[in-house]
Amino acid sequence: MKKINLIFLLPVFMLFACNEAGKQPTKEKKQTPKVKVEVPSFNSDSAYAWIEKQVAFGPRVPNSDAHKACASWLVDKLGEFTDTAFIQSFKTRAFDGTVLNGKNIIGVFNPGISNRILLCAHWDTRPFADHDPDEANHRTAIDGANDGGSGVGVLLEAARQFSMKDPGLGVDIIFFDTEDYGPPQDSQQRGEGDWWGLGSQYWAGNPHTMNYFASFGILLDMVGAKDARFLMEGYSLMYAPGFVKKVWETANRIGFGNYFVFEQGGYIEDDHKYINEIRNIPTIDIIHLDPNSVNRSFFDHWHTVEDTMDKIGKPTLKAVGQTVITVVYEMK
Repeated sequence: MKKINLIFLLPVFMLFACNEAGKQPTKEKKQTPKVKVEVPSFNSDSAYAWIEKQVAFGPRVPNSDAHKACASWLVDKLGEFTDTAFIQSFKTRAFDGTVLNGKNIIGVFNPGISNRILLCAHWDTRPFADHDPDEANHRTAIDGANDGGSGVGVLLEAARQFSMKDPGLGVDIIFFDTEDYGPPQDSQQRGEGDWWGLGSQYWAGNPHTMNYFASFGILLDMVGAKDARFLMEGYSLMYAPGFVKKVWETANRIGFGNYFVFEQGGYIEDDHKYINEIRNIPTIDIIHLDPNSVNRSFFDHWHTVEDTMDKIGKPTLKAVGQTVITVVYEMK
């Protein structure tokens, strides 16, 4: 991704604060103490290896040989961990009229349980390095180690953890395709139409299970850069403020407050927007937002040929992965 509408920063404690003025005193209720849940330790070395494997295929641009080969590997690997895994094939048209052969890759844990959580990321990579400082690279496909690969790597490792310790509820993991095939920076169609998130748009209208619903969803996008900071994305706060609060408080409680910052970021037209608006599943986006980066939006190497493995930090993968699986296990 992506298309960013606006970035502004402000403390967001006020968004979650309750107005106590005028309230009558109430009797304190006895609360049943929560049972402490043992959460496995997220393996960042393993997540890093899953990213490295994706990058080894080359840029995963739809319709390419690398895209086909990586899709086959992803569904096989996800199938090793989940109860069932499959490819949702579809055709969609890109901004320039190109017909893309899309492949959403879906893995399901505990299909018989109605209480479900959706975890997702996109696995395709950008065909245009249109933010590269060298204009000669603007029509070069990117490796997408962070933008695409990192979210998938974290979720593959989460799936491995779930396979070893049942989360006790339904979990659906989806790797969306054709997310990053939007118009390049110099295109006349830039800013027009819903050309981003094509795979999530398709799935939201055609879910893998009829009348599919989840209690909430978490989207991971660009979650691997060294020293990343995750601000609270605008549409996430609009559609699912309670779940944003839950995830950020969890991250801070388990020691990752230097990554998950209580500040609001911009509104990002990412996959979660379509899940919220079409499927009505409250879904948040954990995404690296940095208004101080060279492109004034995302991490420094966003949509450049330098989005490579050396930019990935294992401590960041640990922070995101441990937070996500902790939220899932504590939902039981």
